[in-house]
Amino acid sequence: MIKYHQMLNIGAFYIWTGFRPVVFAFSPEFFEAILKNPSNLQKSFGYTFLSLWLKEGLIVSEGNKWKQRRKAITSAFHFRILEDFVSVFDCQSNFMIKKLKEATAGGKVVDIVPYTTKCTLDIICETSMGIKLRAQDDGDAVYLTSMHKVCEAFISRLLRPWLWPNWIYFNTHEGKMFKENIFAMDKFTRQVIQEKKAEVLSKLQIGEESGSEKKRKVFLDLLLDLHLCDPEKFTEEDIQEEVDSFMFAGHDTTAVGTSWTLYMIGLYPEVQEKLIEEIDAVFGNDINKPITEDCLRELKYLECVIKESQRIYPPAPFIARHTQEDVEIDGLKIPKGTTCMLVIYMLHRNKDMFPDPETFDPDRFLPENSIKRHPFAYCPFSAGPRNCIGQKFAMMEEKTMIANVLRHFRIQSMEQRDKLKLAAEMVLRSRNGIKVKLIPRR
Repeated sequence: MIKYHQMLNIGAFYIWTGFRPVVFAFSPEFFEAILKNPSNLQKSFGYTFLSLWLKEGLIVSEGNKWKQRRKAITSAFHFRILEDFVSVFDCQSNFMIKKLKEATAGGKVVDIVPYTTKCTLDIICETSMGIKLRAQDDGDAVYLTSMHKVCEAFISRLLRPWLWPNWIYFNTHEGKMFKENIFAMDKFTRQVIQEKKAEVLSKLQIGEESGSEKKRKVFLDLLLDLHLCDPEKFTEEDIQEEVDSFMFAGHDTTAVGTSWTLYMIGLYPEVQEKLIEEIDAVFGNDINKPITEDCLRELKYLECVIKESQRIYPPAPFIARHTQEDVEIDGLKIPKGTTCMLVIYMLHRNKDMFPDPETFDPDRFLPENSIKRHPFAYCPFSAGPRNCIGQKFAMMEEKTMIANVLRHFRIQSMEQRDKLKLAAEMVLRSRNGIKVKLIPRR
């Protein structure tokens, strides 16, 4: 293995975990060398700890199976389908506003994270499975609770190498609870899939057609289409793998991404006023005007604010790859079989790419200021062939939620950045929450 000073020159360092070499990388050049290489698409071994839940879904699958699934599922994120989802984003975020008004009456301070989390869970359930979970109204909280416990247990196990062997882990109390929570989620999604399939088959049998009323197709509908075309090639189990993967990947990341953006807006009044001006220019004084994709397209400064917030507080602070062939970076070789931890949190603080990196400056992402930036200097959704398939979905969802908050409130963040206790779990959290005061605008 190459020496430390050589590694630091290419923006990386390494450690050994037992017999496994692990490289921690934080330079755009290293990110490009790993993420752009079509031969190094394999996720790191740690993702196997989620295999009991996600099986071989898009997040953890490899090789030809991943390529076929990626190609088939890409159609679910076509812009015309995403247009239909904006009404769901708008409806559920307006319900979040209602809950926030109740919680902040009399000037009370709230932790914004539970509200955005329940909102994004309701959104992902409605857009992926076509059901209303009503998590914001304290509906079926079993799925939400189980998901959070599974994610916490995953990180806990990842940090304790002595729990990596299955025969040890699943004999511990934590391992048994991990299984119980996964079975609870499995039961929920399996039931939804079977009910939806029965509904589709029933309509096919009686020859029901959509007629002039075009029904919005959710993610599960598209997967059922694939299943019914070739049940042996794409089974019910395959459907469940992808639904679970979509629920997992599209829920917590957007929730914390929205929360961090609201927090940054609440810290910088001049940014907030500029945002309010932009939002009012699009919606006027009509706080009930529905948000459409055309509206979102006009909110250009809001998109810059979201991107800069994700630069400073990336929802996924790191990603990992397992090299399947040697990789050469600036004449130095990273051998096959190395786990590469790509630390997005550090990448986004590269002084050459982002001068004065701790300063919050949304103008960094104006088109004219982004032209000369290295294409792998900013990777909140990963990059290359295995980038996040739902990144446009996430951006539209976050813009809708934040725009609706600012149509009703001004935000005041209660703690400065140096007071936060950051935790790099599966998503980047603040252990002491993200506390804000919401001041009604009207």
